[in-house]
Amino acid sequence: MRRVMGIETEYGIVVPGDPTANPMVASGDVVTAYATSRGIRPARASWDYADEAPLRDARGFDMGRAQAHPSQLTNEVDDPTLANVVLTNGARLYVDHAHPEYSSPEVTTPRDAVTWDRAGELVMREAVARLATVPPGVNLYKNNADGKGVSYGTHENYLMSRATPFASVVRHLTPFFVARQVMCGSGRVGIGVDSRTPGYQIAQRSDFFEVEVGLETTLKRPIVNTRDEPHAVADKYRRLHVIIGDCNHADVANLLKMGTTSLVLAMIEADAVGPDLTVRRPVATLHEVSHDPTLQTKLELADGRRMTAVELLWEYHDRAARFLDERHGGSPDEDTTEVMHWWSTVLDRLGRDPMEARREVDWVAKLAVLEGYRERDSLGWGDPRLKAVDLQWSDVRADRGLAHRLAATGRLEVLVSDAEVERAVTEPPSDTRAWFRGTCLSRFPDDVVAASWDSVIFDVAGQRMLQRVPMLEPLRGTEAGVGEIVRSAPDAASLLRALATADTEPPSSD
Repeated sequence: MRRVMGIETEYGIVVPGDPTANPMVASGDVVTAYATSRGIRPARASWDYADEAPLRDARGFDMGRAQAHPSQLTNEVDDPTLANVVLTNGARLYVDHAHPEYSSPEVTTPRDAVTWDRAGELVMREAVARLATVPPGVNLYKNNADGKGVSYGTHENYLMSRATPFASVVRHLTPFFVARQVMCGSGRVGIGVDSRTPGYQIAQRSDFFEVEVGLETTLKRPIVNTRDEPHAVADKYRRLHVIIGDCNHADVANLLKMGTTSLVLAMIEADAVGPDLTVRRPVATLHEVSHDPTLQTKLELADGRRMTAVELLWEYHDRAARFLDERHGGSPDEDTTEVMHWWSTVLDRLGRDPMEARREVDWVAKLAVLEGYRERDSLGWGDPRLKAVDLQWSDVRADRGLAHRLAATGRLEVLVSDAEVERAVTEPPSDTRAWFRGTCLSRFPDDVVAASWDSVIFDVAGQRMLQRVPMLEPLRGTEAGVGEIVRSAPDAASLLRALATADTEPPSSD
């Protein structure tokens, strides 16, 4: 189940008292405030766009730039200043059009994905605290919809084998994604893209999806995204870019989002999923499942069977269990064991009574809070006070965000300690190339001028040209692989010389 993975989160942003504030400028202030607090200077540790190709499609073609929506041009350099930086933990912090985005470093386990995703919340919290000293400041929200018709993404990334036919990925992942929201949805007050219809639904993003497969991420959003930009050895790897998930505050839901998807991908890669589970009308069914917190909606499969989302997820779970038994003799690694434990536990609880999963699942925990307000004040689902509670749930501030307060008082299951998350704010994971990227930024901040997922670029005194260290293999550049070389180098020039003679990818000149 272990694979290279990561989470990208765009945060909702508000300038208090100024509804006309430019969100791009405010988002730039967020990035600048945090970077400045960490000593990141202009023109240092910026993002390298050289290898980005956001219009390449996994179905075998490139979309023309003239046909692309501006939001798809992720390799456009709108602001070559502090609004796009790399952090010492290996993450990227930047402005994604109208939102500040934290893209976690590459990790290899769902638990680490949770850890470095939560580290992003602390990054954003610190930025808010810094900007609060200069009124009006900003407020940031870890959510996916503004309740007025706009949605912004939490994207997952999974490295997988290029040899796997993409048609198999689409066939087997589509029904899984339609059902997965009952474990991983974050909940939202209001039905429809603009939340105009009163009610409560399971997932924040589901109403915004319109097609089954496609390259777009902001218009005609697809259940399976086809962007083919591996940030790795292209003939060996594919990066599956998943845009259908919600952000999560609950550790268990976040772990399940990443872990169960990785397990299903492992079965797809091994051609071991089994009989087809294709769902008829997947887009309409996605919406219907989200609109039913009772979890009684039946999904119609292509073979004529009808089952609930929980029952469909049990089918995937049982197939995964058989797959693990066949491949690992019933003794998988501890990370896989943890995911399987929580997968069965949460499905059991959702199947008996969804409210039993209030400690593990975001949408259930939020619903429990909202029902408390509804009962106390006799509120209908159309009452604007409930939308205010929904927004407050996702506030990044520890004393204001309701999700943070529930976790702090033991009402949400916490898998990763605060100390681990705080350490992940500044330290990279040790078992991917993120370790080299982040450690170089920490040890040689004056010499790293740019970085990307697959390279670090140095400007070394006395050298005529910039020196690029390529990192196309995500599992190289680890602490175990190059830690001794990096730590023993007194300066960047010495590091580059040592890398050139070591058994690792050598630097090249730009």
